[in-house]
Order: sequence, then structure tokens, then C-alpha cells
Amino acid sequence: MEDDSEPEQSSWAYLPDVCLRHVFHWLDDRDRSRAALVCKKWSCAMYSGSLWRCRTITFYGQPSRARTLEFQSALWYTKKFGKYLKHLEIKLSNPYNTPFIKKFQVIMRGLLSHLGKCNSHLVSLSIKYLELDCLIWKNVVRAQFIKNLAAFLKRMSNQLDYLNLKGARITLEEGCELLNSLSSLTNRSFISEINIEDFFSLHLSVYSSALFHQTMSKFHSLTILTFNYNCISDELLDILREHSSHSLCTLNIKCHIHDPHGQVVSGMAWANLAKRAPKLNVNFFFERVMKHDHLARILLVEIPVRSISLRSCYFSDPDWTIKPTLTNLLPAYWHGLQKLTLELNNDHELLDNELLQLILSCKRLLFLKVWAFLSVSFMERLLQNRAERKCILTTIKVRIYTAQDDSTEEEQLLADIYRKFKYLIDSELNYFVITYPVV
Repeated sequence: MEDDSEPEQSSWAYLPDVCLRHVFHWLDDRDRSRAALVCKKWSCAMYSGSLWRCRTITFYGQPSRARTLEFQSALWYTKKFGKYLKHLEIKLSNPYNTPFIKKFQVIMRGLLSHLGKCNSHLVSLSIKYLELDCLIWKNVVRAQFIKNLAAFLKRMSNQLDYLNLKGARITLEEGCELLNSLSSLTNRSFISEINIEDFFSLHLSVYSSALFHQTMSKFHSLTILTFNYNCISDELLDILREHSSHSLCTLNIKCHIHDPHGQVVSGMAWANLAKRAPKLNVNFFFERVMKHDHLARILLVEIPVRSISLRSCYFSDPDWTIKPTLTNLLPAYWHGLQKLTLELNNDHELLDNELLQLILSCKRLLFLKVWAFLSVSFMERLLQNRAERKCILTTIKVRIYTAQDDSTEEEQLLADIYRKFKYLIDSELNYFVITYPVV
């Protein structure tokens, strides 16, 4: 007698669609493709738009067969699922020669062209560290890439809300061409966040460029702007005040030793912007710009500073001292400073008293990161003040530099300090403190 009953199905066959999509979410492209061959239901899950809204495509510079397939898979993905994309990140990792860059440019031309035709959802685009000023970018290839990217930005200008071109390193004219693409349809752009840190080539005095000012005047709804101090001028601050003061919340400003930063910016221009943009917070990141007279020209009291990072890396200058900055400049921000990072090579001076006094004066300081020559007793004094509620720090990350090869004694003292304040550290602090020999 024949058995007409249907074969018993696996419990996977009854998995709800939402659960199946969640499983697919954790699979890479190859495993998703294989899983889609199991049955029609799983194949449908593969084409669920929610799986393809965010994408990071990385092009690695090292030559290999696997790396060649990356170019092919990038185009395959764009043609299959590009219409679902909302957030796209392109990474160019360690490009090694001109042929590789040429191939990257050709693939990007096809990728951007197809996305421009099929996608109506993209709101976020990030292409960082292109470094277009490198010699491997030949002039023709470079010009073609910028032309293709500008055309794509023009197509997407009405929907893009976030653009990150950090580290592009291009000329003033090329940079303004790309930024102008965002406003070419209506002569104004309502994008809310732009990252153009290290966007322009080194040594450019962008702050004096009328072309740059004209370009920035087309942005009317910026909330977050990340850029270099060599772009700052009274004119730019006035433009931000006029067009984006209603929305502007954050300015992230990098000042590097190799970028021009000798321009005169008035405190009045900062004050006018802060008055019209009451939600504004400014975060400064200084790279090897450490001398007091340089910082004093930049850190004006009218700026609503929330965060300051001062990094000298391992460069040492016997004529430099950080104490005037700690005692004269930074206390001006006692009412607003929330985050302080100091990475210093101060081997000729201890900062214990000055740094502790600064911390206690900053009533809203929550985050402290210090890599410097300090005495171990500084940590005990800091934690004692924190225990007595004289400061409100929630994160303490300290690397105590020492000129000695053997730091066993200091490490033992730190261990004793930890045990003394263990109740506080474990319950209220994100705490990391070590000694670090610098010979």
C-alpha cells in the first residue's frame, strides 16, 4: 500500500519570515547565496531589502586572486541589491600602484553610475582616505574619478543627508567642485552632516578663498561639520551664522602642524555665531600644535568648547611648556568643557598640580585621557577628589610615562591606589591606568 502522506518537513520550514531575515542578517555574502539555494522561501529572504540597507565595500591594495574578486563582487552587489542601499561606505585600503588605482576608478565609475540610476534611498555616503594627492593617482585617472563622483553627488543631492570625504586631499578647486555638486540642482543644499577633515591638500590657506566661502554659503541646514582649522575665518563663521544657525549643533575642528593656522579670527565672529546657534558645541583636535602663542590665537574665550584634544605624539621640544595652556587658556572653558585628552611628551616638567587644578575647576568634565609624565601620587589625589565629589569624572584613562626601564615600584603603588578606591572605581568609573616606559 502506497503512503500518500507528505514527507515531514524540518522545523526550519516553519520559521517566521522576520526570524529568517534575522538569521540571514548575520551571514556574509557567500553564505547568504548558498542559503538562498535551499528553497524558495529562503531565496525570497535573500532579496529582502532590510538585509541590504547598509554596506561597506573594501578594496584592498595587496595583489591576489581574492582581491581581484572584490572588484567583481562590488559590481555584482550594486546591480543585485543597490536599489535597497541607505548607507554606503567605500574603503580603499593600502593602494599599491597606478594599475590598481586605475582599476578602482573604473569599478567606481560603474558602481556610481548604476547606483545613480537605480537607487532612491541613499542617505549616507562615506569614502575616506582617498589621498588623491599621491603619485599613484595619475592626472587623467584622478580627473575622471572626481568627475564621476561629482556627477553621482549631483544625482543624489536631494536625498543625501551625510557625506564623509575625510582624507581626500584634493585641490581647492576640485574640493569646491565636489561640494558644489550637492547644491547644483537648486543652488542650495540641505544636507545635515559633512566631514571634510583633511579634504584639501596640505598647506592650503583655505580660509582666504572666496570660492570656498561661496561654496559653503549654499549649505542651509548643517547640524554637524567636521573640517580643518585652515578653513576657519570670520567670513565662514558669518556664513554658518546666516544659513545654518537654526540647526548647527557641532563643529569638529582639526588643527595640524602642517596646515596654515596663523589667520586672525575674531572673538566677535565666534560670539555672534554662538549667540545665534545656542545648541552649538565645538570640539578641537590639535596635532603637534602645542605652543602657547599658537593655541592662544585659536582658543578664544567666546568659543563654546565642549572637547579639547592636544597631541604632541612623541615629539619633544626643549623650549616648549604646557603649563601656561593648563593654567591660562583651558580654565576659560570651565563651564562647558566635558572631554579633555592630553597626549604629551613633557619629560622636563611635571604637571600634577596644574592638571589637577584644571580638572577641579571644570565643573562639567566627564572624560579625562592623559598620556604624560606624571607622578603616581597624582592618581591618588585625583581619586580622592572624585570620592569627595569635587569633580564628576566618569572616565579616567591615564598612561603615566616614566623614564625608567623598571616600573615595578610605580605599578605596585598604582595597585595599592586601586585597592584603596576599588569601591568607587568598580561602581562609578570607566578606569584604566598604567605606567609606560619612554626611554
